[in-house]
Amino acid sequence: MSTAPALDPAHTALLVMDYQPATLAFLSEGGDREALLARMEGAIADVRANGGTIAYVRVGFTEADWSAIPATNKPFAPLAQHRIMHHEEPDTAIHERLAPQDGDIMVRKVRYGGMSTTDLDEQLRDRHITTLVVSGISTSGVVLSTVIDAADRDYQLYVLSDGIADPDTEVHNILLRRVFPSRAHIIDTAELHTLLGRVRSSGL
Repeated sequence: MSTAPALDPAHTALLVMDYQPATLAFLSEGGDREALLARMEGAIADVRANGGTIAYVRVGFTEADWSAIPATNKPFAPLAQHRIMHHEEPDTAIHERLAPQDGDIMVRKVRYGGMSTTDLDEQLRDRHITTLVVSGISTSGVVLSTVIDAADRDYQLYVLSDGIADPDTEVHNILLRRVFPSRAHIIDTAELHTLLGRVRSSGL
């Protein structure tokens, strides 16, 4: 049984970050990728069913975004140089299996973190969201950056251990086991379902 605190769906958002064909392509093909999408479909459905918020974050660039990236930015300068991941390309859309619905939050970013180049924090505060369940690709990119940033902004954090993935398994495991626990509760999709259910069963 999970020892993490129960979630209040009215003040909770599930962050679904960089679940785009372009980023999924960096993961191994086959069952792992399909299983990841299936788990996220279930997690999104659970949060929706309990009245929580779904917040989508995707990466995509305009010409102006590319032009604003300095050559000193080691990870993003090559994207700008080669004009990679234009925001209107189909590969930068949220994967169709996890498609947003009316009322969801949707932001587009141009750096790693989900908040640093978006108004995500403002939109969450406007909805009185104080708790974030974090999922995304990759663990060492958007997940790491967003967890650190959101912790500094005083959100209560949960990292969805089977809703994050990284091309580098070793880095993924180190972050999940050694770094994230100091900032967030580590749960999986089954525990998410249980934690949401605790609030429902208690009548809160």
